Amino acid sequence: MVIFSLICFFIVINVVHDVCSFHFVIVVVVVVEVVVVVVVVVVVVVVVEVVVEVVEVVVVVVVEVVVVVVVVVVEVVVVVVVVVVVVVVVVVVVEIVVVVVVVVVVVVVVVVLVVVVVVVVLVV
Repeated sequence: MVIFSLICFFIVINVVHDVCSFHFVIVVVVVVEVVVVVVVVVVVVVVVEVVVEVVEVVVVVVVEVVVVVVVVVVEVVVVVVVVVVVVVVVVVVVEIVVVVVVVVVVVVVVVVLVVVVVVVVLVV
């Protein structure tokens, strides 16, 4: 910015030296410097605003994606836990049914044997 101002200053001095007074040239250079500074400040402010907006949008998107991923993981874990519980309950019920069937069969066999023994003893 300073280099640009100096270049403008020397150009204006060389071109307008014969026509204008030296004080006028200094005023013109100062005005040009002020305009350059204002333009640079405006550009910087606009760029900063744009960067802030972009960062805001990126942060919101990242947070939403993280929330969705966490919700999906929690739902998958819940489904897996429910499936495991159901499988365990089914296995336990099947084992209980098998034990009951075996006990009933043993009781029936024992009763039949007792009846056979009683009949044989009575007949003999």
